[in-house]
Amino acid sequence: MTLVVNTLDSVLATRYQTGTTAGGGPVLKQKSLTGVKATATDQDVYDVAVALSSLVDYPLADIRRLNIFELADE
Repeated sequence: MTLVVNTLDSVLATRYQTGTTAGGGPVLKQKSLTGVKATATDQDVYDVAVALSSLVDYPLADIRRLNIFELADE
């Protein structure tokens, strides 16, 4: 059997540091943007995340791209 991999969706997730805990650790808040085109390059997704972060009052902690795949037999 041949494995077929289909990309179903891609999600852009950004986390922002919204404060610090009593112990000094970061408090992070995540924002997700669904419906990212599977054909978008990683650089394009990164550039969009950086551009969107300029609209937020908190510092950007990290950027993640989550790809969702379907694995099936051919």
